[in-house]
Amino acid sequence: RGLRSQSAVSMQVKRLEDTVGRPLFAREGRNVSLTPAGETLLVHARRILRAHREAIAEFSERELAGEVTIGTPDDYASTYLPSILSLFTEANPKLTLNVVCEPSMTLSQRIREGSVDIALTTRGNGEVGGTIVHAEPLMWMGSRHHCAHERDPLPLAVFGEHCCFRTAMLRTLAEQGREARIAVASVSIAGIYAAMEAGLAISCLASSNLTANLRSFGPADGFPDLPDVQLLIQRAAGRRSLALDELEERIVEHFRRWRRLPQAA
Repeated sequence: RGLRSQSAVSMQVKRLEDTVGRPLFAREGRNVSLTPAGETLLVHARRILRAHREAIAEFSERELAGEVTIGTPDDYASTYLPSILSLFTEANPKLTLNVVCEPSMTLSQRIREGSVDIALTTRGNGEVGGTIVHAEPLMWMGSRHHCAHERDPLPLAVFGEHCCFRTAMLRTLAEQGREARIAVASVSIAGIYAAMEAGLAISCLASSNLTANLRSFGPADGFPDLPDVQLLIQRAAGRRSLALDELEERIVEHFRRWRRLPQAA
């Protein structure tokens, strides 16, 4: 595939938007996301590309091979990666997939260095660019069987110093005038879960990380609402391959299906 200038890409996007008569992209600073019309058009575009690949496959025995390195924090790795990677590797059995589980800020640095090809990270952790593919609420969480949420000062289980979840917790509690202390710090979600389930502390995680052993807390419990967390796809500059394109497509498609699932009552 030949490289295209930014102006050429912008011109093509403008022609496409003129053709469909609606804006396809929403821009916020350096971040770009699809509008509802863009989401709809993308579904059709992916069908066309899939049909193209299937037609080519009829006349070629070539399969994707080589290596791809994907990075994501371990809380997303346990929640989202299984279904994404199962479909991707099933279609590409000769491909070696390297999975790197590190905090979003570290992965953003790795993307800039080129040691990770593609990453699914939390927005607000030092990224440059990236495409938003998903958003969901942050939730206060704690043990169903302990009362850490009633203690004063409030004991917290937190990720690393630069984590946006940690920042959101501390800022929100400070605005509320509630005293809190860091009781447990961990770079791994396993450590955060252990602290909450043992009744040592409460924390905040993405809503998809709520487990059967935990309960959520909200305004009725004296806990203010938290901002949504946004997930980004980041790709290393100049890193182009069919395998990366397909993996990114699988990630985007996963979150599109996730949003369409019926919500539990």
